[in-house]
Amino acid sequence: MRKPVRTLLAATLVLGVAAGPALTPAFAAPPAAASTAGPVSPDLSAVIAGLPRADATAALVRIGGTEGSWQGSSGVHDLTSGAPADPAARFRAGSVTKVFTAATVLQLAAERRIDLDRTARSYLPELIPGRYAAVTVRQLLNHTHGIPAADLAVGDTVEEWYAHRFDVHSPEAMVRSATAKPREFRPGTKQHYLNIGYTIAGLIVERVTGDTYERQVERRILRPLGLRDTYLPGDAAELVGPYNHGYQTMRLGDGTTGLRDVSVWGASDGWAAGDLVSTTADLERFTRALFAGRVVRGPLLEEMFTLPKVADLMSGAPAAYSAGLSMKRLGGREVWGKTGGRWGYNTAVASTRDGGRTLVYSVNSTDAKGQDMNPTALKLMVAAYGLPG
Repeated sequence: MRKPVRTLLAATLVLGVAAGPALTPAFAAPPAAASTAGPVSPDLSAVIAGLPRADATAALVRIGGTEGSWQGSSGVHDLTSGAPADPAARFRAGSVTKVFTAATVLQLAAERRIDLDRTARSYLPELIPGRYAAVTVRQLLNHTHGIPAADLAVGDTVEEWYAHRFDVHSPEAMVRSATAKPREFRPGTKQHYLNIGYTIAGLIVERVTGDTYERQVERRILRPLGLRDTYLPGDAAELVGPYNHGYQTMRLGDGTTGLRDVSVWGASDGWAAGDLVSTTADLERFTRALFAGRVVRGPLLEEMFTLPKVADLMSGAPAAYSAGLSMKRLGGREVWGKTGGRWGYNTAVASTRDGGRTLVYSVNSTDAKGQDMNPTALKLMVAAYGLPG
């Protein structure tokens, strides 16, 4: 894959992954398992064949929509046993959580319990200081708020993060840390993709409902759609139910660089911005319902398909993020969706606006928070929709 294509996709679709060192497992890679129905590109099966590889140990993929369907899995459940990857396994969905959070806020807006044009400070006066008094709920959702990231006092390297993997971060403390700093820009004038806006949005959900964020997502989205294998873990570091192990390239105890099992890792630093656990089947059902208008109904759904008319703070390119989603032109048409990454796991949900083709994948990446997009994930996106443009 040419470097410009990888860079372009990674910049637009949020999370990137670089390949790790070569794997030398003492077992042969299991063949990719697939089932097909309809005119779906055979490239999808080829993309995930041969796992584990340097960049990923497993991949689970589902294509759906009116244009045809396809399901495939490849790789291993874990590197110790070499057992085939479980296609129904749960995984950490990372920032795909933001789609659920945005949908919950928009449902509350439809009920007139949240006003997108009201300020975050009017809902959380004890948390949002005067320097951020003008930030609106809509700006929290589309990343145009200007609030910088929280300082988590963890470190800069993956090894430092791993040492703090069981730390518990409260959303209130993260908001206080972020809002104690000067704003990055005047609200509504630029876009900068960060977690903090969704942390604040989750707290607003709790304030207006008198309930926990987790129970509101469960009551409004998980239960109605029958997403029985999806949950929000809170402070728990272990995954519940069957899962394929995630691995991260890092420095090991003996000073060498290799793969460490990072499946058990707390996600409280993500919370309403990134702690969801799900399956490809559940995320496919959610994506189809969302794009069909069965999760957020009426005019408020358009908030998820409306890009603010501002430039990205870092690149100067036009804004690519709406409320919960992002957009990229692939194969000559608009593809909307969201990627996510937690250590050991890269995830994406995507669809054409009309729901003609949906894509859900979980790639057990060996560098899920790297600067470049994971090669397997990148090739899946291109095989499903085509090249950028």
